This record gives sequence, C-alpha cells and structure tokens, in this order.
Amino acid sequence: MFTALEVSQTLRKIRRQNPLIHNITNMVVTQFTANILLALGASPAMVNAEEEVEEFVQIAKALVINLGTINAPQAKAMQLASRTAHDHHIPWVLDPVGVGACTYRSRVAVELLANHPTTIRGNASEILALYALYTQQASYHSGHGVDSKDQPEQALEAAKKLALSCHAIVSISGKTDYITDGHQVVEIHNGHIMMTKVTGSGCSATAITAACLAVETDALAASAHAMALIGTAGDIAMQNTKGPGSLQIALLDALYLLNEDQLISQTNIKLQ
Repeated sequence: MFTALEVSQTLRKIRRQNPLIHNITNMVVTQFTANILLALGASPAMVNAEEEVEEFVQIAKALVINLGTINAPQAKAMQLASRTAHDHHIPWVLDPVGVGACTYRSRVAVELLANHPTTIRGNASEILALYALYTQQASYHSGHGVDSKDQPEQALEAAKKLALSCHAIVSISGKTDYITDGHQVVEIHNGHIMMTKVTGSGCSATAITAACLAVETDALAASAHAMALIGTAGDIAMQNTKGPGSLQIALLDALYLLNEDQLISQTNIKLQ
C-alpha cells in the first residue's frame, strides 16, 4: 500500500478510468486546479451553484470542498454537496483553507465535518486550528492567513486525534507530509520549497487526493499516494525551473509525463 510501485498503480488507474472530480473551490485556483486534474488524467468539473450541486455530485467519482474564497451561497452549496456525497458513499475531501483566521470560515469548516469527509487535507496551522475548533478548545488563530506558521511535526498529534474523532484521514502538507488515520502514519519526503510560491499548489494536492480516492478504496493509501504524486512531480519540475512562474507550467508537464520509472526512482514514501 505504501510503496512507489503502488503509487504508480494508482496513477495508472486514474489515467485508465478518467474519474470525474467535482470541485467546489476558490476563485484564485479554479483554472489551475482543473489543469492539474487534466494533466493527471482525471476529468475536472467546477460546479458550485446550490441549485445543481446535489444532482451533479451523484455522477462524480469524488468531491473537493475548498474554503479558500468562501461566501454564503458557496457555503450552502458545500453543505448540500458534501451531505449528498456522504449519503451516496462518494468520497470527498475537505480543504479548510485559512481556518482559524476568521470566525465565519472557521464555523463553516466545523459544520462541514458533520458530513464526514473522507480526507481532511491542509497545512499544519490549518489542521491545528481545525482540531482546536472541533474540540472546542481555546480559539486558535493562524495569524498568517492561508500560510502555515507551524511545522507538520507540530500538528501530527492533533491530526491523529482529529482523524479518530472524525473517522477521516488527515493529510498534513509541509517539508515532510504526514498522512494518518489516527493509528498509522505515512510520511512523504518529496516536494520542493519553491512550490509554496505557486498559488494553488496546496489546492492541487487536495484535488489530486480526490482523484486518488476515486480509484483507490483504501483512503489512507489514496491520500498518501496523492501527496507522493504531487511531491515527486514537484521534484522533477524543479530540475528545469528557475522560479515560481516556470514552476507552475513545469508542474503540469511533470504530472502529465510522470511514469513508473520516475516514481520508483524518486518517490520517498514510508510507513512509520
């Protein structure tokens, strides 16, 4: 479940099955997220009208909920879509962007947990904040918008507890990615610091997680494979990149061209 070869097998399934991924995401990353999914081999749909999300999610293979530029109509659509996904056993991923920074998005994030996300994927500060809010501890404020001021290692215990409490996989991105079901922990040692300078790289990891969940029934494995895929593609992209502008394009190309030999030679994934 946690080898580079198995990551490659998940990628082959995505390319063969071309799963439809329903995204309710933020306006900053919509196009890039769609292009990431296309490069990976999945089929993106950016449907967020509350009048149609319940119907549309039922034909999708997975759902992405991203709180980046949340507003009231979108929050309602997120509730409807995620509840429908849960009711119809469709995997969905919650990306609690900026949770802890503002009261409104924090409340929406906690309310969405009631719809049982398959995977919660965020940076260390977001996972710490979400756990504090969910357990009604003293308020946690990220203090830096959507960027993380905490290291992934600092959030690991909170991630384990959140995973057990919500019966979900929790995926923390950072220098080392940690993915846990509350018992097991998978580490991914791929990716490059320059990726933090590309708007939407974290959101892309969330979309790739949904694509992996669409083809792999083991949610822990799927969530870990997703972080390995984007991290390895990032490493490859950086080999011919001078800065964040060219990295964005190179990342799309690296995902599109990613193959088994590259994954086996460059992916660093392990079970703790």
